[in-house]
Amino acid sequence: MRAIRPFRRIGLQLLSFGLGLSLWMVVSGEETVERGLRVPLELQQFPAGLELQGEPPSSIDVRVRGSSGTLARISPGDIVAVLDLRGAHVGGRLYHLTSDQVRAPFGVEVVQITPATIAMIFENSKTGHVPIRPKVDGKPAPGYLIGKISVDPDSAEVAGPESAVNRASEALTETVSVSGARATVTDTVTVGLIDPTLRLGSTRSAKVTVEVVKAPAERTLRDLPVHLRGLAPGLSAQAVPSVVSVGLRGIREGLNRIEADDVVVYVDLSGLGSGQYPLTVRADAPHEAGVTHVEPATVQVRIASVK
Repeated sequence: MRAIRPFRRIGLQLLSFGLGLSLWMVVSGEETVERGLRVPLELQQFPAGLELQGEPPSSIDVRVRGSSGTLARISPGDIVAVLDLRGAHVGGRLYHLTSDQVRAPFGVEVVQITPATIAMIFENSKTGHVPIRPKVDGKPAPGYLIGKISVDPDSAEVAGPESAVNRASEALTETVSVSGARATVTDTVTVGLIDPTLRLGSTRSAKVTVEVVKAPAERTLRDLPVHLRGLAPGLSAQAVPSVVSVGLRGIREGLNRIEADDVVVYVDLSGLGSGQYPLTVRADAPHEAGVTHVEPATVQVRIASVK
């Protein structure tokens, strides 16, 4: 029969007792403090077939009490408020939050919760379909216009609270730019909803096609004077030829309103000294039309010193 030795582990027992006593002395010697914290609010046991009207609070404020060392060691997520939604039904509900509904580490006491009551309105879930409206930005190249705009698919399934689905009128796409385009633009972009209480079904992207076509009317303005820009002081300049023709394209009504003085033709002489230069002719036209060509496209400019 094995002999009983009650003092066999006395060393380990004394060591454990000493460590426990030391820990108790350290903790008991710390000051008790309070601290305000913002903690996440979890919604549990959400009933099937119901939706929340509006955005529920994602966090609440709590005041906690404990030793200064314990509170200093609290990390994000250590304290969480939990709201059980079992038994919820259509209509308005009030939920009271108590300290029993806040999970906190050992040694931390929850002394206050703000707000202490949370109001929620529940609705039946609903699904529906809304048209997808593509968003297009920018202007095509001069003399070109935006034609037919199409999107594939042309509608999206949405789900959410019944009232939100009933008032939903469209889904939007990311912006498709046609700036400077001379041909049809096609882009696959993300589809989204403005109302945050709604969510999309399987349609998360769409292919947007924007036709870019030549404007239907053209007009040519002749004998427009070539202006000399950027000529340095003490110099004179002369362009040969001194007049050019400018072709315009746009909507007929807009073209008919354009006068010769509305189109400015020029060459840039910035940084040039005495000599003879072949320079490109540029033209600025009103926004109603785009410049299709300048004839001739270049002119000879002679720059000389003024005595």
